[in-house]
Amino acid sequence: MKITIVQIDPIVGDITGNTARLLDVVKQYNFTTDLIVFPELYLTGYPPRDLLGKPGFINRTREALQEILLASKAYPDLGILFGMPLESEIGTGKGLYNSAVLVYGGEVLFKQHKSLLPFYDVFDESRYFVPASGVKTVMFKGSCLGITICEDAWNIPAMHPAEWRYFTDPQQKLAEQGAEIFINISASPYYLAKEDLRYEIFRNHAIKYRIPFIYVNQIGANDELVFDGRSMIIDKQGEILKRLPAFREAVYTFDTEDPPKSCLEPEQHMESLYNALVLGIGDYFKKSGFVRAIIGLSGGVDSALTAVLAAEALGRENVLGISMPSRYSSAGSVADSRSLAGNLGIDLKIIPIVPVYEAYMHSLKDHFAGSKPDVTEENIQARIRGNILMAFANKLGGMVLSTGNKSELAVGYCTLYGDMCGGLCVLSDVPKTMVYKLSRYINKEKEIIPIATLEKEPSAELRPGQKDQDTLPPYEVLDAILNDYIEENLSIAEIISRGYDPDTVKWVVRAVNHNEYKRKQAAPGIKVSSKAFGIGRRIPIAAKFEV
Repeated sequence: MKITIVQIDPIVGDITGNTARLLDVVKQYNFTTDLIVFPELYLTGYPPRDLLGKPGFINRTREALQEILLASKAYPDLGILFGMPLESEIGTGKGLYNSAVLVYGGEVLFKQHKSLLPFYDVFDESRYFVPASGVKTVMFKGSCLGITICEDAWNIPAMHPAEWRYFTDPQQKLAEQGAEIFINISASPYYLAKEDLRYEIFRNHAIKYRIPFIYVNQIGANDELVFDGRSMIIDKQGEILKRLPAFREAVYTFDTEDPPKSCLEPEQHMESLYNALVLGIGDYFKKSGFVRAIIGLSGGVDSALTAVLAAEALGRENVLGISMPSRYSSAGSVADSRSLAGNLGIDLKIIPIVPVYEAYMHSLKDHFAGSKPDVTEENIQARIRGNILMAFANKLGGMVLSTGNKSELAVGYCTLYGDMCGGLCVLSDVPKTMVYKLSRYINKEKEIIPIATLEKEPSAELRPGQKDQDTLPPYEVLDAILNDYIEENLSIAEIISRGYDPDTVKWVVRAVNHNEYKRKQAAPGIKVSSKAFGIGRRIPIAAKFEV
């Protein structure tokens, strides 16, 4: 049997457009294959979230299914397998299944609903769906297929913490029913090195049951989530026969009787991170209806990296950099920004903020009489810059990209309505130490980010002689503690036991907890770690705790 796997980028909510693309693929490939396979919830895009609660939205999925059924009559020898929501027998309230639908000859030949509904991190499927009552195989063109949906293939207790474990194993049940080929349709978000975990899980199934495994994942970015694709074909010995490229669409046809013999070389982690962030920016702009990015360039590494990624994602003609020096800015602030803009070929405007700052201080002079300068005056500078950036965004119809990194956002080393202004925070899930690693990766062949930017000591430049390390622990220490607390979910005592200074650990944890209110108001970010700020981390704001 010839199977075509379609690694594609649907738009959430665009049922009409997604259906049209499905039918275009079917029209193009029907004469060369027996079965075309699309990702999980392809018709709606993933994740559709509360759109699933709109009756009109569900009605439109029904209509789309009828369109596909009608079109499939013209291809009587072709099967079309795709994901969509289907109404369950409950009929009211949470009355939907997350389903895989196999269309053949103008009819629905088979439906398999998702059994395991993830409820951790960014996932909240039990809010919308009910689990399948069971799984069944289906005979198609002489082969017994075991069809699962994303999480259904992830129930391997040894590889997951206790909260991820389920009480049923769909893959085992399908194997017991005589499945000859596993097909998993998926919308599996990316995080750094996740592809290694995926392969180990799917390889485990293939070896354990001696059944080849076909994995079809979507690509693209939807809000904070990036989907990396990397669809793959694994033989029953657990070897990858073919892996589709990461972070771009691809269609591939193979014969189960004569499978491919080679696969793509794996990407390096920094290459994957770079591509994920570029895709995240590009899709966020395209799907939100924006074209042009506005970026405040400080001469520092965070804004430089953000500009590089934006230029790659949107085109250099669609990126505007604005340097806004103050009386405390170093000579390199403007010079390094100018060098970066020249290397990237982006427009650069230089707008000193001293006159505006002096106007602020004149207006506040009487009210602040008797008070010493403090963080108030520092934050006024940051907020002036935020206002200028937003003014250009309004005037040009663009979107501001905020440039803060995960380390700063974690401990509140950022200014509300200042450097936090923007519609997307590109680096909000990239710690400072990784910002440097990624920047050096970008410079591996030629200097794009100025060397002076990479070598200078980080500074917000909001007061004389200011350095980040005046306020923060060294970034190598800070990022390690943040990883332990946020991603590994360790307690203060457990982190201290790893050899860190107790006072430093306590300061970092308190700073993280105290600044939840800031993060609540931050721009959405691009998730590239196993635990990002945003939808996957739900910590109360008005609370008192220290753990």
